[in-house]
Amino acid sequence: MHDGPAQPFLDLINIVARLRAPDGCPWDRKQTPASFKSYLIEETHELAEAIDHDQPPHIMEELGDLLFQVVFLARLYEEAGHFTISEVIAAISEKMIRRHPHVFGDQQIDNIEDQRKLWLSIKASENDKSDKEPRHLLRSIPQSLPALRRAQRVSERAAQSGFEWPDLESILAKLQEEISELRQAKTANAPEQINEELGDLLLTVVNLGRYLHCNTEEALQGATEKFIHRFIDMEKILARNGTPLSATQKDKLLTAWEQAKNR
Repeated sequence: MHDGPAQPFLDLINIVARLRAPDGCPWDRKQTPASFKSYLIEETHELAEAIDHDQPPHIMEELGDLLFQVVFLARLYEEAGHFTISEVIAAISEKMIRRHPHVFGDQQIDNIEDQRKLWLSIKASENDKSDKEPRHLLRSIPQSLPALRRAQRVSERAAQSGFEWPDLESILAKLQEEISELRQAKTANAPEQINEELGDLLLTVVNLGRYLHCNTEEALQGATEKFIHRFIDMEKILARNGTPLSATQKDKLLTAWEQAKNR
């Protein structure tokens, strides 16, 4: 067990520098920010999955993998003369202190909602002072996010700005409207319109989930995992009856599916 994080972190920085040295690892030497981006996304998802499974040893390993990605990317930009890992750490530390005046200063807040408004106000002020071209609140949500998660973040920010459904029944009515429009597009056999209406339907479902305080990404992941378990159980039931899935009649498939559900 190490006494603190400083030395292990310095060791990791030196390991990355050694990998990138002229006589270092050929694979690491040829990486660029663009080529390395996909690994960063992959490692982030692996960490998220470890958290979902609540496996601390696995989480620790995946945190290490993600930390390596951060240090490695910072090294690439340092080599190009843009910034160092020390500047990255200093910048995020300053930002967190600046955005938490109720913790590090004398600002007073009464609840989480007040804290959220304060955070957004400080963030907007930072954007006004920045040399970067200002981005709309909704445009600042990365397009690289999974579509469902991005849709919910857009929905959340729109609602926080006051663009909110009056009640649950209004969303359910909109859901029925989108289903009807999808049916019409299918009847018209219009592929582009079908795609558009399906997107509208999915976005309305995301709004419904957000309104009900559900994480739609996690809800769909859970439903998908449940489907996989039931499908595998159904296959096992059919196998015990000596019938392969591909040769099973529809009524028997439904019976086996219901049996899997009941299990």
